[in-house]
Amino acid sequence: MKIYNTMTKRKEEFKPIHPGKVNMYVCGPTVYNFFHIGNARTFVVFDTVRRYLEYRGYEVKFVQNFTDIDDKMIKRANEESTTVQQLGDRFINEYYKDADKLNIKRATENPRATNYINQIISFVKDLIDKGYAYEVDGDVYFDTNKFKEYGKLSGQNIEDLQSGARIDINDKKRNPIDFTLWKSQKIGEPGWKSPWGMGRPGWHIECSCMVYNIFGDTIDIHAGGSDLEFPHHENEIAQSESKTGKPFANYWMHSAFVNVNNQKMSKSLNNFFTAREILEKYEPDVVRMFMLSGHYRTQINFSLELLDSTKSSVDRLYNSITNLEIFLEESSIDNMNDNERKYKTKLLSYKDKYIEKMDDDFNTADAISVIFDLIKDININVNNKSSKQLIKFCLSLIRELGEPLGILQESKKGSIEKDIEELIEKRQQARREKNWKLADEIRDQLKSEGIVLEDTPDGVRWKRL
Repeated sequence: MKIYNTMTKRKEEFKPIHPGKVNMYVCGPTVYNFFHIGNARTFVVFDTVRRYLEYRGYEVKFVQNFTDIDDKMIKRANEESTTVQQLGDRFINEYYKDADKLNIKRATENPRATNYINQIISFVKDLIDKGYAYEVDGDVYFDTNKFKEYGKLSGQNIEDLQSGARIDINDKKRNPIDFTLWKSQKIGEPGWKSPWGMGRPGWHIECSCMVYNIFGDTIDIHAGGSDLEFPHHENEIAQSESKTGKPFANYWMHSAFVNVNNQKMSKSLNNFFTAREILEKYEPDVVRMFMLSGHYRTQINFSLELLDSTKSSVDRLYNSITNLEIFLEESSIDNMNDNERKYKTKLLSYKDKYIEKMDDDFNTADAISVIFDLIKDININVNNKSSKQLIKFCLSLIRELGEPLGILQESKKGSIEKDIEELIEKRQQARREKNWKLADEIRDQLKSEGIVLEDTPDGVRWKRL
């Protein structure tokens, strides 16, 4: 298995620290609002990475944090006349609702920043003691000049960063790109006691502290959206490696952005969508397949038209699954014959191709193509005259390959049959109104989905090809 490592800018053979086990940390949401579709892609992508590692036999400890104290949370809590903790509690609950609906597996742990205040204070104190951080008037900063490898993840030179830093000059800082580890308390803000006075942690320190306290010095995989590569992950590396003197993570993974109608998603452009809004209109399988339809390191373009196209693809896959479920009921043969056993061996070659694609840096786009090829093959060669044993195998194989992607696990037999009956009734109404064009369109639509209509004296009957 190979993973593209952002640190080295190349694919590397995956070798976990402990054979058969993977320690994985993914940066989670700041819980002041519902998460948007860009967040959703990151969560779906790394849920899929986790699922596939488990599919390949690894025991995965998967940790995703909740940032529950920062400027945005304080601002919104004040606007709503609530506390930061209450706001965090509310949107953590909302996160779980949307993530569960998206079929995202619950993390092994979801640590909250505010539950690690004592550990964060200890971590910061250690950095000061080692000479990597300094305190000014209750604020503590990391001294980027002291960490000689600063910029190694994003490939940026520290001198260039300092000369081109687009930040307000802060007289308290020794260098313009020094970053905050601990913020002194301001009026109207929550705070905790520390050796430097009342205050709260900076954003970057929480992840370093959580990784250190949950996993130890070094983890296998650290992941997040590409927007976190700099400065967030760069700062995590500086903090953690200054404290331990050891590599922070062996593999760095970053998922690319989601554009909306070929533009960067922005509330000012009125093209901002939350995952919840999309899940009200589209099924989770559709959203997940869309998010995985491009390689995770490439940007994808989001539009409702593209989601509609993905929905049609998902419907075709589920129609095939439903056909197999009906064939299973109709078949009168229990066991496979010799030809079917040979065919089963052929079908297993799709599994080999699927693993080959996913082992190559989790290429979900190509893996999905393999599933389509598999189902196309099954559609041609399996019917209600096939053995129950072969039909069951086909169903099992489709679901097996869908599971790491978090799709194709449902049974829609009843709902699909209901949809067919509703379309037939719509066609009958069109015929009664002499709307032959619409009636023919409905017939052609059903035919394209493998449904053939028969007009009989007793009414319309339908069957699958």
